[in-house]
Amino acid sequence: MADPSLRNRAVQLYDAFTHEHRDRRTLLRQMTALAGSAVAAEALIASIAASPVAAAIIDPADKRLEAGMRDGTEAGRPARAYYAALKSAAKPARRGVVLVIHENRGLTPHIQDVARRVALDGFLAIAPDLLAPQGGTPADEDKARELIGTVDYDLALAQARAFADKTRAMPQASGKVGMIGFCWGGAFVNRMAVAGGIDAGVSYYGPAPAPSEAARVNVPLMLHYAGTDARVAQTGEPWVAALKAAGKPVEAFTYPGVDHAFNNDTSAARYNKAAADLAWGRTTTFLHRHLDA
Repeated sequence: MADPSLRNRAVQLYDAFTHEHRDRRTLLRQMTALAGSAVAAEALIASIAASPVAAAIIDPADKRLEAGMRDGTEAGRPARAYYAALKSAAKPARRGVVLVIHENRGLTPHIQDVARRVALDGFLAIAPDLLAPQGGTPADEDKARELIGTVDYDLALAQARAFADKTRAMPQASGKVGMIGFCWGGAFVNRMAVAGGIDAGVSYYGPAPAPSEAARVNVPLMLHYAGTDARVAQTGEPWVAALKAAGKPVEAFTYPGVDHAFNNDTSAARYNKAAADLAWGRTTTFLHRHLDA
């Protein structure tokens, strides 16, 4: 869509659908009015939505990595996570652990791909499926979004803390655990920073807790925001201000002119490579600074 104002309106409509639990029929009607036809509306939706079949940046079979899904029990309930790490050398360096927290669509192939990127940058990556207690991430993304709205948040925090505690003791781990999350996962990082259990957190365009919670944060945070993302800015700006006022270690960056989910390379309309690369470089530098042995 050549007209930037129409494109921005389309992104706003799709965000309302995905984050305010509106129905797809309403979305299609609104997009049709915007795009001029049902066919054009479907194409527009496809360009904005994350594609479940988009090519991975890092091949799941990359020979540099040990990676795969692991099942078990955490906090007394079923648990599942995707694990990725560089293959061990004879005397591997101790590495920081990074929990990768998914968006509201659950543990998708894209988030597994992000975990592999984290591993290649020198960390032990664990991407929990926080829908595991409800049967795990379904293939249907609309169903996943419905399930995410019914997550027992206290249980999710307890499971994430259990993953963190177990991985601290891994022989190749530095003993420190960080967390990186996107959208719903970005909000989860903020909540985990309040609840405790990690040593550093990075939130990408995550809605924030009430500013009054800032005093409870005792870990360094890095917060990435999209310049056009007014929905998240409503909570993000007061959160950053409260953290700074409370003297908390926070680094916050807003990337002008980019959309919510700008890091997600499976969404053609949203992905912004320049902003994503800049944010990723800042993220990995920050995590190494706080997690390395």
